[in-house]
Amino acid sequence: MGGVDHSPALDDLTGAQVEAYLARIGLPAPERPSAAALAELQRAHLDAVPFENLSVHLGEPVVLGTGALFEKLVTRRRGGFCYELNGAFAALLRALGYRVSLLGARVLDGDRPGPPFDHLALRVDLDRPWLVDVGFGRFSRLPLRLDERGQQSDPAGEFTLVPYGADELDVRMGGEPQYRLGLRPHELADFVPTCWWQATSPDSHFTRSATCSLPAPDGGRVTLSGTRLIRTAADGARTEELLDGAGALAAYRSLFGITLDRLPTVLHPQ
Repeated sequence: MGGVDHSPALDDLTGAQVEAYLARIGLPAPERPSAAALAELQRAHLDAVPFENLSVHLGEPVVLGTGALFEKLVTRRRGGFCYELNGAFAALLRALGYRVSLLGARVLDGDRPGPPFDHLALRVDLDRPWLVDVGFGRFSRLPLRLDERGQQSDPAGEFTLVPYGADELDVRMGGEPQYRLGLRPHELADFVPTCWWQATSPDSHFTRSATCSLPAPDGGRVTLSGTRLIRTAADGARTEELLDGAGALAAYRSLFGITLDRLPTVLHPQ
């Protein structure tokens, strides 16, 4: 049965787990915490670990504990969505000596925000605070300066962080609203109720389709949505190919490094 574990914890990774996690994303351990090393870690994580919601449609529980996240992302070489990807990445960064806080955000549909804890992002404090996010699909490739209010250039585009009220920021990409970020730190357990809703509700877009996505070497993205293979170029040009079942399973293996014994069955098809 699917669902969400209700006893999550962001515990420390062991030394062996840190080594295995770094091998998963293809990087050696940095000599010390730094902004440059943080940028390399984020970029490598985005390139290696897919954004995917397959557990929702395979009947697998979504477990937000460090051990379970490590087992899924590293041992099983899977991906996940924001709570899993940023939750696991936070544990890795802490084990490498970074100061990390979990921040809650509400995804913006135009100016209309989603529910609280709709999204999990990270604050990493060095000489200045950074917004780190490996769990939002197409988003910044590198950390964003959390204390900067001007335009920030990134390989993925131009980003701005615009104050909203006293303690929130609207994060915009190319001028388009992405999410409203709260600045108060939270525990991983605070995200469990909304994570459960995302993974089970017929009103959640995560339960309406199965998706798996990674950046492409040319700056675009490759996405498998059900059995539709979608390639999006850096300039926005898009091609689609409809695969059969065997072709989709092969695409999971060859494009995303994910080996499945069956195709996901959409939990709440539209």
